[in-house]
Amino acid sequence: MSGTVLAFDYGERYIGIAVGDTETGMAHPAGHYQARGDEERYAQAEALVREWRPSRLVVGLPLSGEGEEHLLTARARRFARHLSARTGLRVDMVDERLSSAAAHEMLRAAGRGGRRHKNETHALAAQVILQAYLDEAKISRMNTGEKR
Repeated sequence: MSGTVLAFDYGERYIGIAVGDTETGMAHPAGHYQARGDEERYAQAEALVREWRPSRLVVGLPLSGEGEEHLLTARARRFARHLSARTGLRVDMVDERLSSAAAHEMLRAAGRGGRRHKNETHALAAQVILQAYLDEAKISRMNTGEKR
């Protein structure tokens, strides 16, 4: 695996975006978009794929605090399947249980908590998800002796 990776923090109303690179192992927030329906949700995601030209995609997998699946889990999995089918790219799912809490904490630490900066949490949550993915990939490469 090498190159650019694009991550999505799936939500019913907003989808956070992050971009990262396997060479640097760093993820960065890249914004969010509001989706009013499935077609708009996928069209905007496809536009981002065309813009960033990633080698693969990552979608956050929402689970309960106990790790159980629920309605939003099924919707995120469906989003990932459709993204893969529409873009021809591999889509990996990453447990996102603590991503929103981490994003809120990042904003508070930067002095930007509260309602005024609420929309920034979507992209930061996507960044947390992608950073976890990149960190895990790096550990996996180290354990197998694989080079980038």
